[in-house]
Amino acid sequence: MLAGCDRAAEAPAQPVGAQGEAKAATGVVERKFAGTPLPDLQLRDSTGAVLDLGQQDAPVLLNLWATWCAPCVKEMPQLDALAGELEGEVRVITVSQDVRGAELVTPFFARNGYKRLEPWLDPDTALSAQFNPEGVLPLTILFDASGKEVLRVTGGYDWGSPEAAALVRDALKPA
Repeated sequence: MLAGCDRAAEAPAQPVGAQGEAKAATGVVERKFAGTPLPDLQLRDSTGAVLDLGQQDAPVLLNLWATWCAPCVKEMPQLDALAGELEGEVRVITVSQDVRGAELVTPFFARNGYKRLEPWLDPDTALSAQFNPEGVLPLTILFDASGKEVLRVTGGYDWGSPEAAALVRDALKPA
């Protein structure tokens, strides 16, 4: 025998759970960047379709995410459902910050079958550089119909909760 152990370990050396399992949502809602404009930036999807962020004429919930980010992945089905609930009120735009772009995002969307989310890509991470120099993902920013930031949520958030839709709707009510 080369090695042995005379008793069972008291606790596992590493946390037990599914690999990549997301922790409970701990996102922080902030309004300190209110008034920041929606950037005039063009995004593409894997087919070459173009989305001009600066030309949005309705409220936008912009979500920066990545396939390697467990809280981001957890939010995606919630954001898909929220996009359905807010249809006609707010456009939910998810933008991948994966540097390998469509190579990762296209199969991710195909596996998960989102009905309302579109696979917009930002492989140069221009949006993260502008809004998120700390690199914290997910980052979700709500812009009003005039393209001005109303609030942002840094970190994971339970977008599937009734409070999430209320947060968005209340934030967009005229003061």
